[in-house]
Amino acid sequence: MKVVFMEANTLGDDVDLSMFEAFGEVVKYGQTEPKENAKRIEDADVVIVNKIEMNEALLKNASKLKLICLTATGTNNIDFSYTNQRKIAVANVKGYSTQSVIQHTFALLFYLYENLAYYDEFVKSGEYSRSDIFSHFTMKFHELDQKTWGIIGLGEIGRGVAAIAQAFGCKIIYYSTSGKNSNAAFQRVELEELLKTSDIVSIHAPLSPATTNLIGEKELAMMKKSAILLNLGRGPIINQEALAKALQNDVIKGAGLDVLTEEPMNPANPLIEIKDSTKLIITPHIAWATVEARQRCAREVAENITAFFKGENRNIVAG
Repeated sequence: MKVVFMEANTLGDDVDLSMFEAFGEVVKYGQTEPKENAKRIEDADVVIVNKIEMNEALLKNASKLKLICLTATGTNNIDFSYTNQRKIAVANVKGYSTQSVIQHTFALLFYLYENLAYYDEFVKSGEYSRSDIFSHFTMKFHELDQKTWGIIGLGEIGRGVAAIAQAFGCKIIYYSTSGKNSNAAFQRVELEELLKTSDIVSIHAPLSPATTNLIGEKELAMMKKSAILLNLGRGPIINQEALAKALQNDVIKGAGLDVLTEEPMNPANPLIEIKDSTKLIITPHIAWATVEARQRCAREVAENITAFFKGENRNIVAG
């Protein structure tokens, strides 16, 4: 069997991939090379990818290909009409980064909520050493206790965030982007009510026609001026031009983003002009990427391959 990694760098060079050698020949390419990709997989039995488009143009000469393994949950890069026609199976990984994303949600929150960028600079600039009192109150911050936390997308990650926010004393409300998700443990509300009443809004929803540009200028204007908006779902859920304008005009207090409409970040993205770290923090799509989660992802892919060749239907996506 020949296994080809097309984007091994997306797992990081610290992740042990030696387990794949048990399957046979393993070839690793660090990153995509569009002109070379089709050639690289011509004699592959298994292809492991993250974001490369898996379509007829790429796959038509891969006559031996039996299985495409995604190092991700999302399958929007797969042309299922073609893979189904060719009887090429597709397997994804699920739940491998749940704890990592939950953890990063709170990292982004507290950086903004407690104005940590300001206080860090206050000390490092030498201002604290010149202070005449032991503390400093210029940038006010508040307890989470009794605040309302609104969650958009109450899946596994959203529920994990809700549980921790509750431990801090928050009231939890949520909006179902599909309209089908009901959870008796929390109050379900419409989007407008969630935006108007929440002190923190965190997004943990997948991208779909219903969620694309879900948060735009009108929605941002509904939010409290003191509110913080967090996006750990998908970049296009928030209209970036509208968010930049809202932050520049103090429509909301701040935003913490781990996802953008275009990744890596487009130099023309209007958010890049906002240098005030008390208003905006952007991390480069790393919420999922703890060492443990990346190693877990690799193990899940290996288990998917093992199961497939045993005739088991483990994480096979129908499309």
